Amino acid sequence: MNRVANHWKDYECIDAGNGEKLERWGNIILRRPDPAVIWPSETDADWQHAHAHYHRSKSGGGHWEYKKQFKDSWTITYKNLRFKVSPTGFKHTGLFPEQAANWDFMMDRIANEQREIRVLNLFAYSGGATMACAAAGAGEVVHVDASKGMVAWAKENMILSHLEDRKIRFIVDDVLKFVAREKRRGRTYHAIIMDPPSYGRGPNGEVWKIEEQLYPLIQACMEILDDDPLFFLVNSYTTGFPPTALENLLHATIGKKYVNGVIDAGEIGLPITKSKTVLPCGIYGRWVKEE
Repeated sequence: MNRVANHWKDYECIDAGNGEKLERWGNIILRRPDPAVIWPSETDADWQHAHAHYHRSKSGGGHWEYKKQFKDSWTITYKNLRFKVSPTGFKHTGLFPEQAANWDFMMDRIANEQREIRVLNLFAYSGGATMACAAAGAGEVVHVDASKGMVAWAKENMILSHLEDRKIRFIVDDVLKFVAREKRRGRTYHAIIMDPPSYGRGPNGEVWKIEEQLYPLIQACMEILDDDPLFFLVNSYTTGFPPTALENLLHATIGKKYVNGVIDAGEIGLPITKSKTVLPCGIYGRWVKEE
């Protein structure tokens, strides 16, 4: 099943074509490359209004061309959440707006549960899912990422969303090592979220390759999942990784252990205002406790 993040007011994908997307973040217009945009588009006047344009370098990486003056960072709102947005040197802005499709699901399930839910968010980045779960009333959210900078950004988002009074633990660590330690401690979670990169390094140089380590990680997570779990969600941006692969992984792991759930997988995307089509942005696979 495909899920579209169509409840934004402060974010809009205005247009997409010719390998790029044109986006409104609050009142700032950004133009960025996107490898999924393989269709043409007329680069009309809207495209010329961008405040900044990210250009890829043939040697890797790239740079921002600033066409209008604006602040280094600003905030945007999604429902009762607020996030810091800032163009980074590697094209990103610190937020993936398509993830709102997953946030809505998490918030709905947590808010409707008549018990205190403990959530583990792995590869948690700047904390969109962390804040969504905390705002929905999770009893505890543990936020794990290998990047100190991203964990600091997540703490800023906590303050912006006025969630300082919620129980959120921020951990800078390699996710596999953290999960192993939680097993030794005997700690369990009712919901586990992960957004693994294709390739990455932990804080002490640990190498992560999704095709080799995603299955062992999910297996390890089975050891710290509560006996009565609420949901298990895997998100991925790895090119060429189909949703069915995630679906099969979940059937081979959590689906075997917990038979009282439903597994589904698909794409997540963003509505494109001009063409009335959808921008594909990644894939998800999830196990959900049957209601």
